[in-house]
Amino acid sequence: MTNPVHPERQGPRFTLPDWTRRRWLEALLLSGLIPVAGAAVLVLAGADNRAVDLLAQFTAPVLIATVLLTVGVGLLRMKAPAGLGALTSLLLALAVWPQWFPKAPAPDPDAAIVRVYSANIFYLNDDTARIRRSIEAADADIVVLIELASDPAREIDDLLAGYPHRAASMRLDQTRGPSRSVIASRWPLTARADSPGLHAVAATVRTPLGPVNVVGVHLTRPWPFVHSWGQISQTMALTAVVEGLDGPVVVAGDFNSVSSARIGKQIQRDIGLHPAPGFPGTWPDKLPSPLAITIDQVYASRDLAFVSRHLGRPTGSDHRPVVTEITRAAD
Repeated sequence: MTNPVHPERQGPRFTLPDWTRRRWLEALLLSGLIPVAGAAVLVLAGADNRAVDLLAQFTAPVLIATVLLTVGVGLLRMKAPAGLGALTSLLLALAVWPQWFPKAPAPDPDAAIVRVYSANIFYLNDDTARIRRSIEAADADIVVLIELASDPAREIDDLLAGYPHRAASMRLDQTRGPSRSVIASRWPLTARADSPGLHAVAATVRTPLGPVNVVGVHLTRPWPFVHSWGQISQTMALTAVVEGLDGPVVVAGDFNSVSSARIGKQIQRDIGLHPAPGFPGTWPDKLPSPLAITIDQVYASRDLAFVSRHLGRPTGSDHRPVVTEITRAAD
């Protein structure tokens, strides 16, 4: 006779109650938001520090992410994370405000408008047809191209059909291939001499507003990729270029810095230029533009005003093009 089999008794399972799991989640959210809030405070304080400058580059996408997170925890009625998220969002908004809504002169409503297309084409990008479609869609009066690769440069007449007046920088030899910068215009222009210590191209364009000096620049990458003095010294070289120009000035290109960070502040303080609004972002193109950072910018002297700014069609680069409309500033 077999003995009856009794089911094995198992001890009680230990599970965290719902309120404990909730507290752990709240603690995790708070531990993530506290350093973000601290970083925002450092950026607002304007500390002249390379690490703080690097943090300042990402205030815009971090703001959007923090706002979305705050809305989510608010819907879950997590009061502490929601409160800290709201405070952090406010600090980030104050930090990014000068980038998105810079102080600028008002446009003269009776003056002509000049449209400028500027783009970092990327020196490995050989898609000439795509670049051409982007330029055509912008229908700009002046085109500024940075990092133009060898193949598109060889097809320059097709690439810049309709822009017969051109100026080009000397060739810059990169690790994986050479490139150069180009200014092209529908109107006659006079090329300016290359500047030592700065990869740039400059020309004076005879526009309906009168002669306008256009400078295309590409600053080096920031710390930790390159020592922070690299960007600072190149911006000093840009200062010397602009000081040698008479009349209105437009500087466009890849600054590898947002306008509200250290280099942007240096350009505004030392050169007296003001930036176009920096939203949405331009790099990297793989991210939705509201989450990208605006390192591709356009600056203008105080006698010029921005009428509009938007992103152009993709070129095949990892940067998005910028299209701005510029006119004379109101008195």
